[in-house]
Amino acid sequence: MGPVKAALEASCRYLAYELGPKKIRVHAISPGPLKTRAASGLKDFDRLINQAIDRAPVGEVVDIMDVGFACAYLATPYARRLTGETL
Repeated sequence: MGPVKAALEASCRYLAYELGPKKIRVHAISPGPLKTRAASGLKDFDRLINQAIDRAPVGEVVDIMDVGFACAYLATPYARRLTGETL
């Protein structure tokens, strides 16, 4: 998964650089493990979630609403100077 995430982040930065002059902002959302119907089919997913919770500074992992709030924030004028970021 490490090389895939690195590729996502690099692509995000390159796209932000190339599209910036057109006033197009680019971001990547990389929330970590999410409890979804698709993820429930992964072997040992519950163990992965529990490990992520144990390592998380706030003691919990994000959910789909958190991802939506992050996306909504990035679409507001409050984030108007941000681009090429991975959240």
